[in-house]
Amino acid sequence: MPVEFLGIAATNDGSETGARSGAAFDKDYTLRLARAHEDHGWDRVLFAYSSGSPIPAPAAAYLAAKVEKLQILLAHRPNVAYPTYAARTFATLDQISDGRLTVHFITGGSDQEQGREGDTLTKDERYARTREYIDIVKQVWTRREAFDHEGEHYRFHDFVSDVFPVQEPRPGVSFGGSSPAAYAAGGAEADIYCLWGEPLAETAQQIESVKAAAAAAGRGDVPRIQVAFRPIIAPTEELAREKAQRTVGAIKQRREEGLVRHHRGDRPQNTGSQRLIALAEQGERYDRALWTPTAAATGGAGNSNALVGTPETVAQALLDYYDLGVDILSARGYDLLGDAIDFGRHVIPIVREEVAKRDRQRAPRGPGAVDPALGLDLGAAPLAVSG
Repeated sequence: MPVEFLGIAATNDGSETGARSGAAFDKDYTLRLARAHEDHGWDRVLFAYSSGSPIPAPAAAYLAAKVEKLQILLAHRPNVAYPTYAARTFATLDQISDGRLTVHFITGGSDQEQGREGDTLTKDERYARTREYIDIVKQVWTRREAFDHEGEHYRFHDFVSDVFPVQEPRPGVSFGGSSPAAYAAGGAEADIYCLWGEPLAETAQQIESVKAAAAAAGRGDVPRIQVAFRPIIAPTEELAREKAQRTVGAIKQRREEGLVRHHRGDRPQNTGSQRLIALAEQGERYDRALWTPTAAATGGAGNSNALVGTPETVAQALLDYYDLGVDILSARGYDLLGDAIDFGRHVIPIVREEVAKRDRQRAPRGPGAVDPALGLDLGAAPLAVSG
């Protein structure tokens, strides 16, 4: 199966290890980072969302008009816009990007962060709202006749949109989470289900939970699986470990100095972050290259488990996840621009070559089967060779 790589569409050069050097929305940097991804083998980039940050939809529109091939994953919280409005925003952006949009719906794992923008629902209420929201957005994208909606969270009548996506039947829907409520919602509605990087055994368990939720929702298919990591690569294993220790030191220093805004309390509310912290407490290193001190240093904040090693080691670690059924690999370094280039140059080609090799090995061998790399009929009679 094909493999895709997801990077980050940051609007400035700040990260957990260093303060940004300019404005929150730096147009030049945003474009330079996107072009670095496009030029170095990445498939799409994520415009993330947080309260107080630049609004991702217009930033994504700006980028879509400037780059030709890079696809866009747009994060969106249902509490910030009515679903009929949001669906038209997404459809318009899909038009601007010539069909390169996927929407990532965020339910919200922190009452404090949600409350910063006036959202007072409980976590379970938020999941119920997200399911209803996604269903409405899908209908707005695909229905050409006016319709009514009477739901738990949204009510409207006689609505029909005049703007529709380029993609048929609609753009993709992305969703993430590690709680039973998340599996149920994403299993029912998502085309792509997103997980944070955990050890292989735990990731396999989560994939099975997503599949079970999809089956329980009556689906005949299952969402594609995406897993996210923070790669730390260097020419040798020793240099990679030293770089990882420096990274953790920089994260801790910024947090101790109060330079990183985070949630109140000792432990995060969302299940995904709780899982990352628990893994870090149980050990620093898992499997081939998974390293947890970065997650521990951030308090389990978001995508924070690292893959540490040479490009070859990290590539093989990613292939281990591919072999579990993960076909979208999300990676974001701490030097956003430099790491995007290095990962694209040194890791992505290894993974793509190995995936192509696996696909050739799995290819059918009967008459008419074609080798995807050579274009040869794999079932044809052997060529006669004169001696």
